[in-house]
Amino acid sequence: MSYPESAPVRRPAVVLLATAVLLVMAVAALAYTVVDLAVLGRTVVAFRSAARDTSASAQQIDDVVTLLRASAALSAVVAALSAPVLAGLALGLLAGRSGVRVATWVVCGLGLLAGCCSVAVVIGERAAPLRLGDGERATAELLGLIGDAYPSWWIPLNAGLSVGQCLGYLVVATLLTLPAANAWFRRHRPTTPAVPTVPPRFPPAPHQPLPAPPAPPYPPR
Repeated sequence: MSYPESAPVRRPAVVLLATAVLLVMAVAALAYTVVDLAVLGRTVVAFRSAARDTSASAQQIDDVVTLLRASAALSAVVAALSAPVLAGLALGLLAGRSGVRVATWVVCGLGLLAGCCSVAVVIGERAAPLRLGDGERATAELLGLIGDAYPSWWIPLNAGLSVGQCLGYLVVATLLTLPAANAWFRRHRPTTPAVPTVPPRFPPAPHQPLPAPPAPPYPPR
């Protein structure tokens, strides 16, 4: 006699949507890494060409170029490392792991904070440019050339990615708090196996002496 197999539990739409957002963000991080490294060489060449017309020395120009390369390399490394992390979280959410959902909330909080800081830095640079003293006039001139050395679309792209990063993390964190997501992860929560109960043991009966053997019959008279 065969029994019908139970139908597999379907993943709720909110979990699928959160997973899709994480995967899109992972792909965007990889694309940003490639573009960042590709733009760096052209930016350094444009910066050196513009810096020749300033009062800065060759050492000062090299120092700013080193800072420019270090900043771009750091951004590329962070983006490259975030891509596998986001992809791993997406796979863990599809498997219904409650611990991965908690880790996703933590990553979303950190990513949201980093995105807000990036947006604030971009707005601050545009609203209040860095002003140095008269003794650092050459450094101020060099720092003012960095924005112009990048392609015209680079800074708006960074600002848009920062805003998109904030929105993406916010959407993922919100979707994972909805009731459908709670039911999905509660269903897949590991349960503690029941410990089999041992039947009580009765104490051994007290020792009783063996009955005396029956007396032999009397011999007939």
